Amino acid sequence: MNAASLEFIPVQGMPEFLAGDDLVEHLINGLSANTTTLSNGDVLVIAQKIVSKIEGRFINLNAVNISTKALELAAQCQKDPRLVELILQESTDVVRCVPGVLIVRHKLGLVMANAGIDQSNVPGDDIALLLPQNPDASAQHLAEAMQQRLGVSVAVLISDSFGRPFRNGVCGTCIGCFGLSSLYDLRGHVDREERPLAVTQLAIGDQLCATANLVCGESNAGIPAVVVRGLADDYLKQSLPASHLVRPVQEDLFQ
Repeated sequence: MNAASLEFIPVQGMPEFLAGDDLVEHLINGLSANTTTLSNGDVLVIAQKIVSKIEGRFINLNAVNISTKALELAAQCQKDPRLVELILQESTDVVRCVPGVLIVRHKLGLVMANAGIDQSNVPGDDIALLLPQNPDASAQHLAEAMQQRLGVSVAVLISDSFGRPFRNGVCGTCIGCFGLSSLYDLRGHVDREERPLAVTQLAIGDQLCATANLVCGESNAGIPAVVVRGLADDYLKQSLPASHLVRPVQEDLFQ
């Protein structure tokens, strides 16, 4: 099942993305400029930020009406009340609020800081960028468009940078997936000693996004897409969306 090796190919020299841009056209042009040709079974890892930009997920903070709850939480976490209001609007629960930190459960089920709302590499001091409304659907749209326009079957992952409980630093994390098993179930398989695996599930989507993040970089690297080549066919046999990576609330052992 395991591939002998994986290749992670950055798509460099991409432009600044604007709402309504044709992402597929930009990707095709970027691949051509990098002399990279997609093949069946390749995986495209796309940074969440460019998907959000193209889908027009910009919000002007000056247009936000601040609630009493947002004011209270903003005082606790020492954040802009306008931003806190947006975070509340994008969330279902507040998980933790302390000075400098506001962790919530996003409407997509993701537990994350600031509901994934970002102001880095976004033009304008009062402009914030929300997550895509449905990252799995966005990934499916991109994969199907690439199939239609290039005639190749590729999987698409949408990656965001997450902090993790009890770990310092951020790590690339899969929030959208189409064309591969974001979560690969090994339960029922046996190990080398013929003992059955009882709980092992591989977070394939997260593993690929984390590695691709090393290629994309953070800050001002400006590499929003990576081609992954050589993934084992077993992982590509079934399309399982990134929503399967979200642990159900009833299984949260830390509540």
